[in-house]
Amino acid sequence: MTDSLIITDPHPGVRLLTLSRPERRNALDRATYRALGEGLVAAAADDAVRAVVLTGAGGCFTAGNDLADFQDTSNTGEPSAGLTFLSVLSTFEKPVVAAVEGFAVGIGTTLLLHCDLAYAGAGARFRLPFVNLGLCPEGASSYLLPRIAGTKRAAELLLLGEAFGADAAAEAGIVNAVTQAGEALARALDKAQALAALPPESLVTTKRLLRHATAAPVAGALALEAERFHALRLRPAAQAAFAAFFKR
Repeated sequence: MTDSLIITDPHPGVRLLTLSRPERRNALDRATYRALGEGLVAAAADDAVRAVVLTGAGGCFTAGNDLADFQDTSNTGEPSAGLTFLSVLSTFEKPVVAAVEGFAVGIGTTLLLHCDLAYAGAGARFRLPFVNLGLCPEGASSYLLPRIAGTKRAAELLLLGEAFGADAAAEAGIVNAVTQAGEALARALDKAQALAALPPESLVTTKRLLRHATAAPVAGALALEAERFHALRLRPAAQAAFAAFFKR
């Protein structure tokens, strides 16, 4: 457990990772990304863990990247904490189930593309505001979203960056189903328990087969997007957008 991530085992075989930065609507800073990656690595190494559930505390999934980090223009040459987390999530071999309530902004939406199952409460609000912030898509969303939502819908969501609701997220294939408000976690835990009761070797093998054909393209998209994202983040348009956000 860290200040920003709560790790529990609510049911046998089920590991629950709960984002907990209520003062920032669970926005993901570097420390939280590191905690998430480490939490997944630990779950992968623990034979008692059969499935992982990812959610946010306080009725909010995540408001996305913490823009305060994006105002830091220093360059260490090391992969970003966000990219490291996404690389771990995209190659994680056990089932991952997401439960979304409240806001799922930016990476709060794109990380769902790497989860095996995802459920959203009826009041959940999604948005991919990368272009609006002077940035570009991340999380391999430029590759995965057209595959699951179709090219026209993906273009609408990524180019315009408009907010959309849980029903639209389900129609686009970003989540499996919409629950009543406040019940997404219960549904996710129920599905995780069902997964945890199945033969683990069969689960892992099936997930590997499902992702075999897309593993290399996803890895390539993650790297290319990260390169372009970082370059755009340093440009005046993006820095002005970040400054305007904090003035509001």
